[in-house]
Amino acid sequence: MPHLDFNCDLGEGCGSDADIVPLISSASIACGSHAGDEATMRATIRLCRDHGVAIGAHPSFEDREHFGRRELALDRDGIARLVQSQLARLAAIAAEENARIAHVKPHGALYNLSTRDRGVADAIATAIVAFDPSLMLYGLSGSQLTTAGEVAGLRVAHEVFAERAYDADGTLAPRGTPGAVIDDLDMALAQVRSLLRDGVVVARDGSRVALRADTLCLHGDRADAVDFARALRQALDADGVIVAAPGTQR
Repeated sequence: MPHLDFNCDLGEGCGSDADIVPLISSASIACGSHAGDEATMRATIRLCRDHGVAIGAHPSFEDREHFGRRELALDRDGIARLVQSQLARLAAIAAEENARIAHVKPHGALYNLSTRDRGVADAIATAIVAFDPSLMLYGLSGSQLTTAGEVAGLRVAHEVFAERAYDADGTLAPRGTPGAVIDDLDMALAQVRSLLRDGVVVARDGSRVALRADTLCLHGDRADAVDFARALRQALDADGVIVAAPGTQR
């Protein structure tokens, strides 16, 4: 039977984490730079620990004003320090809660930049290796980030999205452009089924793009995130997909 990790970005102060966590298999937790603080990190870690959900770090640019969705000019050393400091922050709290982080997934503008800029991707990957080479790197399927992670020797999960549209080059359609965010649940479910059944997504121009799907992401900051999460999980279960975090799949 097919296996898939179902992940969600959490700890961002959206108020729905407790309802989402039981539906997913892994969570990427905001580390205080685009959202969250020690209290939210601790609470989200506890939620994940109590429900057997794998814990991940969700580092971003230091940009709370724009929710980490604005690209900032940093050199490779600056990006490495940024990532490592946020990993250390979350890992320390996790240790206090008798938990550990299992993966790293950049957030927002840092994620998008790393998908196309190999220098940024290498800086993130090498920072993770230096911090803990056993951590898994989540990155956009087929992107510079997943390539950099593999070259650095990290275990990599190729990530696909339920409610974001794609362009013909396999990148996510930029937020703010027509159709970039999928609000129709049936459309999102159709996209997920196409990815799982055929390994392809239909881009905005109608072209079919082949993508590897190791982990499926849902954005937790959606107003309807709980409804989307529940519907996606029900669809995965109905289709016989075993939802499990990487490393726990059998």
